[in-house]
Amino acid sequence: MKKNYNEKLSNALALAFAAELRARGMEEARPSGAGEVGVSGAERRIAGGIGAKKVDVTWATEESGLVLAVSVKTILFRDGRSNNFQKNLTNRRADMLNESVTLHRRFPYSVLAAFLILDHQAALDGTARRRSTFENVGPRFRLFTGRRDPAGRDEQYEKFYVMLVDLNMFQPTLRAYEVNDLETEVPLEKVFDDLVELVGERNFDLYEGRDGAVRKM
Repeated sequence: MKKNYNEKLSNALALAFAAELRARGMEEARPSGAGEVGVSGAERRIAGGIGAKKVDVTWATEESGLVLAVSVKTILFRDGRSNNFQKNLTNRRADMLNESVTLHRRFPYSVLAAFLILDHQAALDGTARRRSTFENVGPRFRLFTGRRDPAGRDEQYEKFYVMLVDLNMFQPTLRAYEVNDLETEVPLEKVFDDLVELVGERNFDLYEGRDGAVRKM
């Protein structure tokens, strides 16, 4: 049941993120609803440097190949023994780093973004002896963000965000933070503005990032 719930949330977020990218000029972004992007709007399986990889959200074009990829991972349930959310942090890190290395080896100019989604209670599960899961994300993941140069480290993402979500049906909330600054909340509009800017920097001969949208030169 937990696995199905995590997958359903990841799929819903992937659809929402891809829809935002299409609204910002990345018309071929996937996944999408049936009939929105060509014959199939399913998530893509991308050939990587060390094997093919199914990627949650992608924007790929004939001219440039993979331009932008987004990885979405979730931790939404407490561990029954420890009563905190920390149990799967190491596994999530391994999954995400494998994905970034695989994609950057083949597409060094692609912009990769990561979103680690935590239940909002992960910021409150600390004890007198241990920091909260949210606080522990910083030292475990902050080395793997901020890749500004296409010749940089393959395992780094260009942008890495942590999101705290409260999924109650009456007043759901979502707060985003860059993994190397867990004190400053980042509005979602700025999250996507920054991705658009990075896409423009990496593909200046074909596209520009202007007014929050990607435009063909």
